[in-house]
Amino acid sequence: MSAQADVALTEIEMCGELIVAATASENRLSWDQIDEVLRVGDERAGRSDESGKPAASLSKRRD
Repeated sequence: MSAQADVALTEIEMCGELIVAATASENRLSWDQIDEVLRVGDERAGRSDESGKPAASLSKRRD
């Protein structure tokens, strides 16, 4: 699989995880909840997810 295809697949998986989390939540997801779903803190700590791939990274934008 090409690097671009791998990145695209990862992005699709991340979107799916966010959709599932948003659907399960009664309210809007907070930035902290989004970070948790995407395992942002795990990447900063150098940990990877169950598949062995590094956890997602999200640039935090605070309104």
